[in-house]
Amino acid sequence: MLIGISPCLSPELITVLYRMGHGDELVLADAFFPGDTFNPRVIRADGIRIPELLDGILQLMNLDTYVPDPLVMMAAVSGDTLDPLVEKAYRKPIDKRWPGSPAITRIDRFDFYDRARKAYAVVMTGETVKYGNIILKKGVPPVGRKR
Repeated sequence: MLIGISPCLSPELITVLYRMGHGDELVLADAFFPGDTFNPRVIRADGIRIPELLDGILQLMNLDTYVPDPLVMMAAVSGDTLDPLVEKAYRKPIDKRWPGSPAITRIDRFDFYDRARKAYAVVMTGETVKYGNIILKKGVPPVGRKR
């Protein structure tokens, strides 16, 4: 166990965060997402909810401030509805770690799948909420800012 690092972050996930470059994307996928179908680098975080992972991850990495959409989620398919409590639960650790981050952008399901294919890695979580997947775009660490 390392001091100051969330115990929900596995050594494999910490290695991925370290190896990612600025502009690389990380998918935090719900338990039902077809991660292995879309990306060869899949990390298991079974039983861990996405808000907890967001808090741990965003303690170690910042979001890309050079793009308008460093946070992306899937839009509801026609006829479906989104639960606003899901995004609210995700915003809490995002705003705690990186206040002033832009709103979460919603994109079409198949556009989300295309981004997952190109992402650096997919983290399969224990999240079970509908439309619970989120993509994080890694930024350039701010010089002089302490976390």
